Amino acid sequence: MSQASPLIGGVPTDHIMILSAILFGLGILGFLIRRDLIVVFMSIELMLNAGNLAFLAAARERFLDPEGQVYTIFVITIAAVEAAVGLALLIAFFRLKTTLDVETATELEG
Repeated sequence: MSQASPLIGGVPTDHIMILSAILFGLGILGFLIRRDLIVVFMSIELMLNAGNLAFLAAARERFLDPEGQVYTIFVITIAAVEAAVGLALLIAFFRLKTTLDVETATELEG
């Protein structure tokens, strides 16, 4: 039984994991620093996709184990539902407040 190569398309798995960590860090940075709800939403999506990339790289490292691919498909499905609900909430919020600033989203009204 032959082992899978630690390369994905000629790129070492370690490099892909580092890229995934950088993308996840950028997502966290965008989530914490930005004030626009659309950018915060995009930062969350970036973090989800960085996790997907890490799952795929880890699955490739583990001898072509399909478990990482299954997790990735599951996360993509959940992210699509989250995107649909999140965008619907953002549209409703924008119609109510006419702004997408995070500070206005913290005010509760009855």
